[in-house]
Amino acid sequence: MEASRFEKGLELLKQIDGEAGQNVINSLQDISTDLAKYTIEYPFGDIYARKGLDLKSREIATVAALTALGNCTPQLKVHLNAALNVGCNEEEIKEVIIQMSGYAGFPAALNGMFAFKEVLVVRTANHNS
Repeated sequence: MEASRFEKGLELLKQIDGEAGQNVINSLQDISTDLAKYTIEYPFGDIYARKGLDLKSREIATVAALTALGNCTPQLKVHLNAALNVGCNEEEIKEVIIQMSGYAGFPAALNGMFAFKEVLVVRTANHNS
């Protein structure tokens, strides 16, 4: 039997975002279990599960979009971690953020780079503990 959208989504969420993704879902439980479910089913169970792009490419696109939006720092940090989790290296991510300076402006790119700096500090601290 084929896995449900929720089951596929939950598996991909764990693979891509690890604990950070689960923390987002957990934080919604006391306010909106429906939004938590939709967050698993649609982006991960439907979109990330599609054929055509690998997870690394999907995360590059997501980091670019969230950087360009400029007002999604918590979500950007989750996806910066996810990009590293699925095979992006630091230089690739920096280049994606720099690329957004030409399309979303310097404030959005600066915010994105500062978010990435914070992600790297936390990852380094966690790795060294």
